[in-house]
Amino acid sequence: MTEEGPSARSIIYCGICTFPPEYCEFGGTLQKCKDWLKDEHPDLYDKLYSEDALTTATEGLSLEKQEKVEREIQKLQAKEANRAEKELKKMLSSKVVVKRVERSKRKHVIAVSGVEVFGIDPKKLAKTFASKFATGASVTKNVEGKDEIVIQGDLGDEVEDYVTALLEEKGLDGVKVERIEDKPKKKSQA
Repeated sequence: MTEEGPSARSIIYCGICTFPPEYCEFGGTLQKCKDWLKDEHPDLYDKLYSEDALTTATEGLSLEKQEKVEREIQKLQAKEANRAEKELKKMLSSKVVVKRVERSKRKHVIAVSGVEVFGIDPKKLAKTFASKFATGASVTKNVEGKDEIVIQGDLGDEVEDYVTALLEEKGLDGVKVERIEDKPKKKSQA
């Protein structure tokens, strides 16, 4: 007699909200989650969101409760659509700023800010810049309190090209990458 021990259970997690699909409704991105589930796991989508599944889930509810649930779902979906629209407007109105700052007569640093709005992790991007351009790169907070990537060296053109290509790769062609030259104010001699 050989007894088998407990086996690991395979759990599917949503690619959008990272919850199990049964709990996507609590994540706030239900419609995106449903679309993802429909594309990636159609059998599980049918099990959770088909007409039969929805009728069996709401069978025990009274008519008033069922109407209340439907109204709440409609409110949530409207809220989600408005939030997605606002995010899209915010993304399209935002810009990435590539600023060239002169440290001394011949030394420059490039400061890149505004990439976190587009879902790009500044720390990972700084590491990519450091390895791609063989220079020092770090993430600091700027005057406004937002993350800013500081790259040593006069690499403004290369950084601007790379950021533009990265945004196009993410499907954000209309995003403006602005280039600014910043020279330090000379100290007045008293």
